[in-house]
Amino acid sequence: MSVATTMEHQAHAAEPAESPITPESWGKLGMWIFLSADAMSFGGLLAGYGALRYYSHDWPRPMDVLGIALTSFMTFLLIVSSFTMVKALSARRRGDLGQTTIYLALTALGGAIFLGLQAYEWSHLIHQGLTLTGNPFGSPLFGTTFFILTGFHGMHVTAGVIYLVITIFMARRGAWGYNEVEITGLYWHFVDLIWILVFTFVYLL
Repeated sequence: MSVATTMEHQAHAAEPAESPITPESWGKLGMWIFLSADAMSFGGLLAGYGALRYYSHDWPRPMDVLGIALTSFMTFLLIVSSFTMVKALSARRRGDLGQTTIYLALTALGGAIFLGLQAYEWSHLIHQGLTLTGNPFGSPLFGTTFFILTGFHGMHVTAGVIYLVITIFMARRGAWGYNEVEITGLYWHFVDLIWILVFTFVYLL
């Protein structure tokens, strides 16, 4: 065996075996696992809502009880926030921290406004008599499922807004790069997608 061949063999032997999962991808994998489990939680709640509604004889027509115009705007707001999240990720890829901060802040602002509008909707419905155990419009289970579903999603939006603020702070410090901002984006897009499903099943159908 030639000296060159021997040296090449030794060099390859010294190289560590490449892992299909890099350290940078662990966070993304963890987020995907979390979102998969969370999707099952929402799926179970929506399935329960559908079953209760199907077997109820006095379920009110959602469009007659809920503010469709307001929640349509709330849905539009979250869709726009997904767009600003994409713009933030694009800016971080370019290394533009200024634009990254602006678009992340706009995304967080959209989520905060959404929560404010949801609080207004809840207070309006509670004032009309809709509660977890009571419903002046028909089946009391309507109020139960409505508050549980929208409240569970609202908790996710609240966590998302906090997550976005943390991402802004860490990105500005230079501690979080493109990969971390992308993981934040995965969570936020998931929250937006779930709301579209909730809006469709609870408010429109």
